[in-house]
Amino acid sequence: MEYINEVTINEAIVHILDNNSEEAILNEYKLDLNEEVYTFLNKHIQKSLKDEELKYAVFNKEKNIVKDISQQFLYGESALLEASKELAQQMFLLMRSKGSIASCDLIVVSISTEYGPLLGILKMDYIKNYVHTIDFINNKIGVNIIPQFTGLPGSGQKLQKCAFIKPMKEESSFNLMVIDKQTQNKNSEEYASNYFITNYLGCTVIENERDMTKNFVTAVEKWTRTNLKENAEAQEMVRSTIKKKLSEEEKFEVKAVAEDLFKDKTETKQNFVEFVKEQSGAETIAVDREWVEKKFKRIRLKIDKDIDLYINEEAYKDNSRFEIVRNGDGTISMIIKHVSNYIEK
Repeated sequence: MEYINEVTINEAIVHILDNNSEEAILNEYKLDLNEEVYTFLNKHIQKSLKDEELKYAVFNKEKNIVKDISQQFLYGESALLEASKELAQQMFLLMRSKGSIASCDLIVVSISTEYGPLLGILKMDYIKNYVHTIDFINNKIGVNIIPQFTGLPGSGQKLQKCAFIKPMKEESSFNLMVIDKQTQNKNSEEYASNYFITNYLGCTVIENERDMTKNFVTAVEKWTRTNLKENAEAQEMVRSTIKKKLSEEEKFEVKAVAEDLFKDKTETKQNFVEFVKEQSGAETIAVDREWVEKKFKRIRLKIDKDIDLYINEEAYKDNSRFEIVRNGDGTISMIIKHVSNYIEK
């Protein structure tokens, strides 16, 4: 997976898309990228590019305004201001036709990265803030607190919908990176809506190495918890084998993992392979090494429901400090060694 670390914001423009208005409020000027505004946008962009919900996608073959406009800009055939107006207008038309899409500020941004240029589209949904009001009643001051719905997500918050579009090339395996988080609130107007990917961007999400690795790890853990529930020794054997595979190999077959784990236990092997394939959607796993390093950098162990243990990878692998001993009866012992200092929290 392309992990983007170097981001430079070249230009940015914001437009107001309010469901209560008859028309979109389209900006005629670029944003003044002073230090504060630049930092605000940069934090959102960096956070989104590192978000585990970021997916790869390819544009569908059908004609699509967002695809056409973005490519015209990325290949120098139009300026950002005009391109951003058309992108904002397209979103507003969709909002009016659907009637259930949250009002927002749409920020369109030109970005340079170590992998080349990107056109970013950030849907900044309004959040509820509270402000005070001051009234004069009978010559006396009255102060009240009222909600406001025009606040933008703070730099510490994650965006729910955004896209980073690349110049389209024949040799590219994907055209854009997209976040499209679905609301979990059944009372929300946007519950289970996928308008952003399907109707606005006109693209199809594809699996990348991080998705494949993450889905595989999740599937194996789910299988282990279900099938080896009362056998900590077998659980530890599965988890340690999986960690070893992920840290040492670039690609492997699910069948090969099952063979290493269960040898001559034919029924267990078959059950494991079928479950993992169904849950992860893959027979061959291409390992995302960067995701693996991040995932296992700090390990949390929940032990017999009433003990929590946090341990970093270095200590976990150091037998002089931490050791897992298989007792041969389905249980294991976890030994923390040579403790010279500890604190209570």
